[in-house]
Amino acid sequence: MLNKSILQDRALMLKKVRSFFSKKNILEVDTPALSQTASIDQHIEVLKTSALKNENAYLHTSPEYGLKRLLAAGSGDIYQMSHVFRFEELGPLHNPEFTMIEWYRETISYQAFLKEVLNLIFLFLDKLPFSRSSYRQIFLKYTNLDPFTVDASDLYNFSVKNKLALSADAAHWDKDTLLNLIMSHFIEKHLGLKELMVIDEYPASQAALSQIKPVSGFPVAERFEIYYQGIELANGYHELTNAEEQEKRLVEANAKRKADGKEELPIDQKFIAALKKGLKDCYGVAVGFDRLMMLRHKKKEIKKVITFAFDET
Repeated sequence: MLNKSILQDRALMLKKVRSFFSKKNILEVDTPALSQTASIDQHIEVLKTSALKNENAYLHTSPEYGLKRLLAAGSGDIYQMSHVFRFEELGPLHNPEFTMIEWYRETISYQAFLKEVLNLIFLFLDKLPFSRSSYRQIFLKYTNLDPFTVDASDLYNFSVKNKLALSADAAHWDKDTLLNLIMSHFIEKHLGLKELMVIDEYPASQAALSQIKPVSGFPVAERFEIYYQGIELANGYHELTNAEEQEKRLVEANAKRKADGKEELPIDQKFIAALKKGLKDCYGVAVGFDRLMMLRHKKKEIKKVITFAFDET
């Protein structure tokens, strides 16, 4: 059970986060955690259940689709602080159910939005210096491999040489899967050890729900992540607003899931319809509340800052 002082501080930080958004006139909303369709990602697994006889239902891995439907309907700037769910995620930094802060801002610049995200993080941590690096710069620094030109076989050989966790079929993994493996199991531990580290300009193949722009002759995702002490805290996007492109990416993600031997998931056509109706230019970000609490209280495990971890329920 969570000790009383952290329980009290958790309640305090929930209030501080709500006050942070209230002062900026960002509206708190509460979209459903349970839906008939799922967020589709090659590497994130959903918790599947049922709400009606003989019909599947899914617990959201993020409130993103629901929030964007509200934005398209004219809600204006909004945020949600809620529990989200992910299948087979349990460990020092993971729990199948955790608290996420997610918000969206219209008519704001990249620099202003990034500053806002950092200021929210500073609610939890002493105000820290921060630095920025592109994904390409970081990858080259720690692996001497260029993520934009390297092929999958070289990434696989690097993973073998450095004894990363590989399954028997790893030699057949696609380039992005290997890039993600090396980033999470080899590079991340070096990031933000003394200051917050902002990583942006990810490969376009990792754009997910973000826009794409050219940089130095390569297409890159307008996406950023923030790390501290080797822990990912935030994942932000210059949001994709084109419905046709978004549906194309979801179809491609399902194809990759099928190739990986995973279940294909139903595409949320209500989300696509909302994008067709019109989503204003905006930025969005998801921030891990529990990970911020871990760092605030200098804990090594997420279970130390939530009421009951899954293995305690």
